[in-house]
Amino acid sequence: MRKTSGAALRLVLGDQLSPQLSSLEGAAPGDLILIAEVMEEATYVRHHKKKIAFLFAAMRHFAEELRAAGHRVHYVTLDDPANAGSLRSEVARALEEEDLARVVVTKPGEWRLLQDMERWRDLFPVPVELREDTRFIVPLKAFADWAKERKQLRMEYFYRDVRRQTGLLMDGDMPAGGQWNFDAENRKRLPKSLVPPPRYIPPTDEVTRAVMRLVEARFPDHFGDLEPWVFATTRAGAEAARDHFIRGVLPGFGDWQDAMAKGEPWMWHSLLSVYLNCGLLDPLDVCRRAETEWREGRAPLNAVEGFIRQIIGWREYVRGVYWMQMPGYAQLNALGAHRPLPEFYWTGETDMRCMAEAIDQTKRYAYAHHIQRLMLTGNFALLAGIDPWAVNEWYLLVYADAYEWVELPNTHGMALHADGGLMASKPYAASGNYINKMSDYCGSCAYNVRDRTGPAACPFNYLYWDFIDRHRERLSGNPRLGPIVRGLDRLGDEELHAIRLQSASFLDKYAPLLPTD
Repeated sequence: MRKTSGAALRLVLGDQLSPQLSSLEGAAPGDLILIAEVMEEATYVRHHKKKIAFLFAAMRHFAEELRAAGHRVHYVTLDDPANAGSLRSEVARALEEEDLARVVVTKPGEWRLLQDMERWRDLFPVPVELREDTRFIVPLKAFADWAKERKQLRMEYFYRDVRRQTGLLMDGDMPAGGQWNFDAENRKRLPKSLVPPPRYIPPTDEVTRAVMRLVEARFPDHFGDLEPWVFATTRAGAEAARDHFIRGVLPGFGDWQDAMAKGEPWMWHSLLSVYLNCGLLDPLDVCRRAETEWREGRAPLNAVEGFIRQIIGWREYVRGVYWMQMPGYAQLNALGAHRPLPEFYWTGETDMRCMAEAIDQTKRYAYAHHIQRLMLTGNFALLAGIDPWAVNEWYLLVYADAYEWVELPNTHGMALHADGGLMASKPYAASGNYINKMSDYCGSCAYNVRDRTGPAACPFNYLYWDFIDRHRERLSGNPRLGPIVRGLDRLGDEELHAIRLQSASFLDKYAPLLPTD
C-alpha cells in the first residue's frame, strides 16, 4: 500500500454500515477506511451461518459503496492469507503498513469489544479516538438522565418521552388518536381464512453467493442453514424491503402482530431489524415513512403505532438499559435458574409442535418474530429454569439481527426475568392456553393443550404451574401474578404433587442439573 503521511485510519465494524457513521465524519481523501472479516468476531459465539454470511456480504457491498463515494478503503476478507484474525490485530497491521497518524472508531455495540478498544490507546503508537454512535435517537447520556433515581425502568414512559421528542404520532402535545398505546387492539388470533401477504425476497447476487461458499467452507459445524437465502445485502435491497413492508404489509401488522401459524415464519412482521441493526436502514427515517402511511390513510393507527413503538420504544430502551447496567447485568440470575439448555434448541427435534416450528424456522432463516422469541423459546426457558447464560448465548448466535446490546436485555430482562424485575413488572410466564389462543400449533401437536398432567399433557401446562409453585413466595406479592399464585390452592394437593413429579421427570430428561463441586 502507498504511504499517506498524517492520514487517519477509520475502522468500520460489521454492524456499522452507515455512510453517516460518526467515525466517517470529516474523512479526508487520504484517510484509510478499514473493514475486516475476522475469525474472532465470527466465533466468540458460534454464530448462525446465515448471520455470518449476511454480515460479510453486506460489509463487502458497503466497502464498494464507500469506494464509489471516493473513499480509500482497505477491505480484509476472511480468506486473505495475511488476515490476522482479530480487529485489534488488523488495526495494528494497517498501522505497520501505512504512515497513519491516528485511529478513529465509532464505539461498538457490545461491552466486551468496547473494553478491548479502550485498551488500544496503550497498545498503539498513535492516538485512538472512540466516538459515540450517533445513529440512535436517544444518546446514552440522555437515557441515563431519564433513568436516574427510577427504581423500575418501564419502557412505556420512556417511549412517551421519545414520542414527544421526535413528534412521531403526535397531534400537538397529545398522542395521535388520544392514547399512547394500542396494544389492546393488537392481540388477535389469525383467522383460518386469512393468509399472510407475500414478502420481498431479493435476488442473490454473486458477492453474496461467494460469501455463502466461504461460510459453508469455514464454518461447517455452526448452527443453521444458508439456504434458502432471504436477506438483502445492499442498501438498495434493504430499502426495497422497507418499501415493500410499509406499503404492502404494515396495514395488517397491528391486528396480527402477536399471532403465530404453522409454516408461516413472517406473518405481518417487518423483517427490517436485521437491516436496522447493521446500519443499512435509518430507524427514524423508517418510522417517519410508517407515520406517513397513517397520516395519508393507507395504514391504521394501531398498526403504525405498534410498529413505531418497537423501534423508538423498545429498540432505544433496551440499548439504554444495556449500557447503563453492564457488565453486571449479564451475571444476574434472580430466579436461580441453573439447568442446561435442552438439546432440542439446536435440533428442533421435540414433540412440542410450537417449539419445533419456532426452532426449525430459526435454523432455516436465522429469524423468528418477537412472540415466538418471548412466548415460545423464551417462555419455555423461563418455566424450565434454564441458565440465563446459556439462553443468552443461544439467542445471540441464532438470530441474524442479534447483537448483545439488543439481545441481552430482551432475553435477560423480558424473557427470563433474570434481572429481578428491572425491566418487566412480572415474569412473562404462560401455559399452553396462551399458545393455543395465539396460534394453530396445538391442533396438530402430540400433546393435549387442555391437560395439566398425565401422559398427554402439554409440557407448558405442568411446567407453568411448577414455575408458579417454585417461586410462590416471590410472585405472591406481584399485583399481576398474586391471583395466579392463589390459584395454586385451587389445584388441590394431589394435582399439585402430580405437577411437581411430572415437571421433575420432564426436566431431568431434557435439562438435567449438572453435578456441582
